[in-house]
Amino acid sequence: MRQKSLTILLIPIFAGLTLAGVAAAASIPDDVGMYGGTPARNMISSETGLPATWDLESGENVKWRQPLGSQSYGGPVIAGGRLYAGTNNEGQRNPELTGDRGNVMAFDAETGEFLWQAAHPKLSAGRVHDWPLQGVCAAPYVEGDRLYYVSNRAELIAADTEGFLDGENDGPYTEEQHSSKIDEDILWKLDMIGELDVFPHNLAVGSPLVAEGLIFTVTGNGVDEGHITIPAPLAPSFIAVDKKTGALVWENAAPGTKILHGSWSNPAYGVVGGVPQVVFPGGDGWLYAFEPKTGKELWRFDANPKDSEWQLGGMGTRNNIVGTPVIYKDRVYIGVGQDPEHGEGVGNFWVIDATKRGDITESGVVWRVSEGDFGDSDAFHRTISTAAIADGIVYIPDLSGFLYAFDADTGEHYWTYDAFAAVWGSAYVADGKVYLGDEDGDIAVLKAGKGKDGQAEVLAEINMGSSVYTTPVARDGVLYIMSRNTVFALAAGAKTAPAGP
Repeated sequence: MRQKSLTILLIPIFAGLTLAGVAAAASIPDDVGMYGGTPARNMISSETGLPATWDLESGENVKWRQPLGSQSYGGPVIAGGRLYAGTNNEGQRNPELTGDRGNVMAFDAETGEFLWQAAHPKLSAGRVHDWPLQGVCAAPYVEGDRLYYVSNRAELIAADTEGFLDGENDGPYTEEQHSSKIDEDILWKLDMIGELDVFPHNLAVGSPLVAEGLIFTVTGNGVDEGHITIPAPLAPSFIAVDKKTGALVWENAAPGTKILHGSWSNPAYGVVGGVPQVVFPGGDGWLYAFEPKTGKELWRFDANPKDSEWQLGGMGTRNNIVGTPVIYKDRVYIGVGQDPEHGEGVGNFWVIDATKRGDITESGVVWRVSEGDFGDSDAFHRTISTAAIADGIVYIPDLSGFLYAFDADTGEHYWTYDAFAAVWGSAYVADGKVYLGDEDGDIAVLKAGKGKDGQAEVLAEINMGSSVYTTPVARDGVLYIMSRNTVFALAAGAKTAPAGP
């Protein structure tokens, strides 16, 4: 197996319809944005006219660029003419807000103008709950004039998308310490540590999802610093909250004492076999599906083989679920992995029949791939990525830097692309192209489809100047890419001034 280098960082992991094809993405209103684009979390878009190449030095096909903090993992999300990015406070925008913080920045999506930011101080407990310099690491959910996100302080927050630009302090929350025009206007917040007794391991990370009037998110509940004891086994791992008030509607602590490490994933929502369901990845490596309104469990699935074993430090074969489940044609697509600090290891990618009920670990398997399953010693490893499914093909990268294309129905392997660097984000399919970022900062642009002679068709490989840990997003003919410290808007025919020295 060829040598790979993984940056040793404890990075938080990041991500109501059945949406079966690319065209369905167009049904999401312009003022709604979220990780994955739709509640099904499928990493696809119906956008067209997107660039296949660009040049950061000359400015060719570059519409604008804006600096972020020094570590950026949350987003980008575009809605209502704005772009939102989760980052840290190293790219300080407000001189009054100094030090290490978790930030959400808002920009004008057309011009790149900085508008406002949230900037939350770190928790006093330090890295046990709030790892240094990691900021806000999951993408927000935007709906109309409301922005919902999980802060580094394990708070589920609803904010006004105008911030204080409108000069109004919208309630019921009115206790903001900073209210200049570039500051956040909080509407309500739910302190998951103070009110739900949650014990987030290293960081609370979750990209909320809104469906049926409720907000769904994971809480981040996990182990203590010793990585063995679970301080709060009765605290919820999954919650549903009234989107208007922030009141808790239901909670579930299903993983309980079986949490392996932490809870760093996101729920998906869909109507499967005519029945709405919200699918949560658990910190024990199981998937759980619930009735959205009541929290009644519909099914559960162990996403690890029976003979897998959990070992501290990533040496074992049992994995967490860090990627986000994708709901597609009554099935759930999900891969397993671990904190990137644990390095490479054996992984599994599953396709599950979500119409079944109860423990469907055996009965629900449609197909699965694992290491060596299709005659390649470098076959499927641990992944922290989310699948993209378009035109009957599923695209899924693993942490080791391989992007795979499979038949979505049968699992037939079409091709593998080697990025030669770790992949933390997801492949994004739009305009007949597949966009994929990696830790070396390269964006690979591939032709979507079954490939040619068993090989991926590479259109371009372009370096963005620093690592790309997030997933590209397209909106209104523009491709948005976040590197570790900069957000770019790319559009065919655009031109900016050449980059400085």
